Amino acid sequence: MKTRVIDGVAVQRGSGNVYADLGVPDADKLRIKTGLVIEIRKAMQGLGLTQQAAAQRMGITQPKVSDMMRGDFSNLSERKLMDCLNRLGYDIEIRVKPAAAPVGQLLIAAG
Repeated sequence: MKTRVIDGVAVQRGSGNVYADLGVPDADKLRIKTGLVIEIRKAMQGLGLTQQAAAQRMGITQPKVSDMMRGDFSNLSERKLMDCLNRLGYDIEIRVKPAAAPVGQLLIAAG
């Protein structure tokens, strides 16, 4: 990464994955799960669901929803998070295409 100095402070542009930039193990997996949880939170707010109502609709316990809202989603797999989004009325599309670089990347696009 290229480093610049701004107002006397060394600054590096991030890679787009804060977990990888911090050296966290399983950075790609965490980035995906974080993106899914963000969308679940938006869906719950958009639907006006309480944690209890969201838990029933998603097929998980209210304590797991509470953990998720606090940022602890280690007990939920990517597949379970996708299932939760489906149960909240969201379609999930996975697209595979050749990469422009020698090593491909995982992207999450919400919209």
